[in-house]
Amino acid sequence: MNRKVLITGASRGIGRAIAEAFAAAGDELFLTCKSNIEMLCELKAELEEKYNITCHAISCDMGDFDDVAGMFEEIHDLDIVVNNAGIAWLGLLTDMTAEEWKRLMDTNLNSLFYTSKFAVPLMIKKKSGRIINISSVWGAVGASCEVAYSASKGGVNAFTRAFAKELAPSGIAVNAISCGVIDTDMNRKHLTEGDLQDLKGEIPADRLGEPEEVADLVLKVAEAPTYMTGQIITIDGGWI
Repeated sequence: MNRKVLITGASRGIGRAIAEAFAAAGDELFLTCKSNIEMLCELKAELEEKYNITCHAISCDMGDFDDVAGMFEEIHDLDIVVNNAGIAWLGLLTDMTAEEWKRLMDTNLNSLFYTSKFAVPLMIKKKSGRIINISSVWGAVGASCEVAYSASKGGVNAFTRAFAKELAPSGIAVNAISCGVIDTDMNRKHLTEGDLQDLKGEIPADRLGEPEEVADLVLKVAEAPTYMTGQIITIDGGWI
């Protein structure tokens, strides 16, 4: 399709699967990561060879306004933004430092403002565009020992609904994908195998979600009519 698509946090997990889905659709990609730039460059080469597309691998801390501003000096046209970059923190809220709280909020929530500030003017010029935010079911119901993460994703949901109303007159749709337990490195880093098995037992689908399933849904949302906007779409195997 040759759309211009920015995908943040694309070196692995859900972001990587989303990148492949858009590459398979024939789009030009701008992929970011903070620390796994070697892995991201390998993905860029793989997608360019496999799908004959143009792909840009960009080292950028999405939670740093100056980094994002610098990145957009090289991006002059965009059709779709997928705000996927995110981090988790597991533990008692009282054990969390102020710096850890700020870092999580910068990455998970403030980054949406940073990308939107620069991407939306490019979309308004064309009176079209899509912003898709990757959220979590914890943003709606909250999780013990994941207060900061839950709060950040609740903010993502509120941001999505409000910004959709603001941008609807400009032909720009804003939606979010609210994920349940997806089988990613981030979840396996913070949860033991026993934790994951316990969660699996609570999910009616009797399994964890796959990153490729989230990617497939993101692609469908990107191709949906712009009249569908301000929606928080849940993919959780019937869990919540």
